[in-house]
Amino acid sequence: MSETTKKHKTEAPKKLKFGIFTCSTSRYTQVKKGEKVHDPSGDIIESMLRKARHTVLLRKIVSDDPTMIAEGIKDTIGRADLDAVIFCGGTGITLSDVTIETVTPFLDKTLPGFGEIFRRLSYDEIGSAAILSRAIAGIARGKAVFCIPGSPNAVQLCLSELILPEAGHLIKHARE
Repeated sequence: MSETTKKHKTEAPKKLKFGIFTCSTSRYTQVKKGEKVHDPSGDIIESMLRKARHTVLLRKIVSDDPTMIAEGIKDTIGRADLDAVIFCGGTGITLSDVTIETVTPFLDKTLPGFGEIFRRLSYDEIGSAAILSRAIAGIARGKAVFCIPGSPNAVQLCLSELILPEAGHLIKHARE
């Protein structure tokens, strides 16, 4: 790591405030019916963020619906008390996977390296199936925004290797 990068990371905020959205029509249907919802990926995200001493201010399950996802991104980037938001799920290649297409227009800057590195790391774990993985990150109104696949293994990988090591660094530069 370069000296400049080390310096920036030491100056970056250590405790961030996150929002989490699980994008899943089946889980959202369970929520609407008042049923108990099992959201292992959302649980992993929340647990890993808290273990890293970050705060989770918001956690919601939404449908794979562009209107609901757009409302979520608009609400979070408009909140002064949030630093970052993670959208989990709806990043695949089916017609109903619309998270990335919905969130991208709200980003002021995109970080192509996030998806590129995620796929490279995924390739090491799952081989050529990594080409089906879509993930993006960017900045919107000074907030870090991440769209990650919904599988628990992908969540673990994204958080441990990319989001947790770089979120504070991202926020530092996004607010300069």
